This record gives sequence, C-alpha cells and structure tokens, in this order.
Amino acid sequence: MAVYEPWNEDRAADIIAAKAGMEGATLPILHSLQHVFGCVPTEAVPMVAKALNLSRAEVHGIVTFYHEFRRTPPGHHVLRVCRAEACQSLGADQVAAAIRARLGVDWHETTGDGAVTLEPVFCLGLCAVAPAALLDDTPFGKLTCDKLVAALEMTP
Repeated sequence: MAVYEPWNEDRAADIIAAKAGMEGATLPILHSLQHVFGCVPTEAVPMVAKALNLSRAEVHGIVTFYHEFRRTPPGHHVLRVCRAEACQSLGADQVAAAIRARLGVDWHETTGDGAVTLEPVFCLGLCAVAPAALLDDTPFGKLTCDKLVAALEMTP
C-alpha cells in the first residue's frame, strides 16, 4: 500500500523543475507527480503546461488519454484486473463483473470506505496464468472472484 503526500504547490514545482529540461519531459513529470501525490492533481496541470510551454488543454489531454494517470488519489489498495485478450478468453470479463458487483464500484472508482480502487489494465504479462490481476504490487493468476475477495480480506 502506497502512502501519498498531500497536495503541496512547492513540492509539485520542485518535481516539475527537476524533469523539465529532459527531452520528452511531459510523461516523466506526470508520472513523478502521481508517484508523490497519488494522482496528477488538477492544480498541477497549469504548472506543467507553463514549465513545458504547452497549453493546459494539451496537458489535460495527456492526463485523460492515458488510463494509467489518475485525477484523484486512489484508495488504500489498488486492484488492477487484466482486460487483455488472453485473460478475456479465460473468463476475466466474468471475474471483473463479479468483483465490480461485490465491491459496488465500476472501473476507476473507489469503494465508499476508501479501501480499494478498481482499475482495468490491458496486459500484466501473466497470460500463462490468465485471468490475472495485480493487487498493489502482488500478482494473482487463475483468478476467481472468491480468490480476489480473499486476497482483499487478507490485506491490512
């Protein structure tokens, strides 16, 4: 479980300044902001745009285009369920529907108690044990809804 810092404009400015001179700095900056704050805060978008001489719309477009970027911090745990073809062919859609119903959330949503954020991914590289998921940093294969629920119940 990751622990994120609360929004701090000075901290964001330092993160942006540290990478602004890189070639292709936009994605590394956005990843760094998300690593620190748990998301790409809305307040950071104009800061990134100004530092990289981009429009706010361009930066916003990047944040919203890539599914990896969040606009709000995640729950205490992040459950990523593979949606790629190999996992789909072995029942991932049914497992995903069951876990969404069990948690009472849809993709990119967090449970009401803030415990779990559910995210789709499009390949975890675990095709040999499909369907697969990643709970925080722990991979799970040969998934069932019950297996995922049990894993969630075992996490602090």
